[in-house]
Amino acid sequence: MDVEVRSAVGRYDDFATVVGPRKAGVRGCWCMSYRDSRVSAEDRPAFMAGLCESDPGPGVLAYVDGEVAGWCSVAPRSTYRRLMNARTIPFVDDLDAWSAVCFVVRAGYRRRGLMHDLLAGAVEHAAAHGAPAVEGYPVDAGGERVDVISGYVGTVALFEKAGFVRAAPTTGVSGGVPRVVMRRALG
Repeated sequence: MDVEVRSAVGRYDDFATVVGPRKAGVRGCWCMSYRDSRVSAEDRPAFMAGLCESDPGPGVLAYVDGEVAGWCSVAPRSTYRRLMNARTIPFVDDLDAWSAVCFVVRAGYRRRGLMHDLLAGAVEHAAAHGAPAVEGYPVDAGGERVDVISGYVGTVALFEKAGFVRAAPTTGVSGGVPRVVMRRALG
């Protein structure tokens, strides 16, 4: 399996293939929950298309044998309105760390370890754009398998394998599972 992770800049159609709704009439998140949930469902595709037009872009895409297979939203924390105003996910310090907030792997590509590739690509993307650190806010399931509802934010084990360390507790949960701030310093 040949996996490449690339910036979403200039790849809006691939982004839409991964995160867009699968059924007519279904309005998906379009990775706007953390960015700015005030953007209407109808305007979300155009908003994300705009972000895909210039650096640093909204995140990274994973390709398996040339086919788009997954997505990781990664950008400066300051660009995520929900994180800037969060009561449950604390700031570790004053650094403008980048945040990897969600992962999506298309059906047919799951259970192949693509989240590891996506997280490595997200760290590389952030480093290439001068990020001082990368954070994630995964679930702490104690090594247990988590469902898709909980797992879109990743797991502590995923982040630990990528060199992240526990930076702060949170009062946040995903799918009823507690979350923690994980951080990896860059540079």
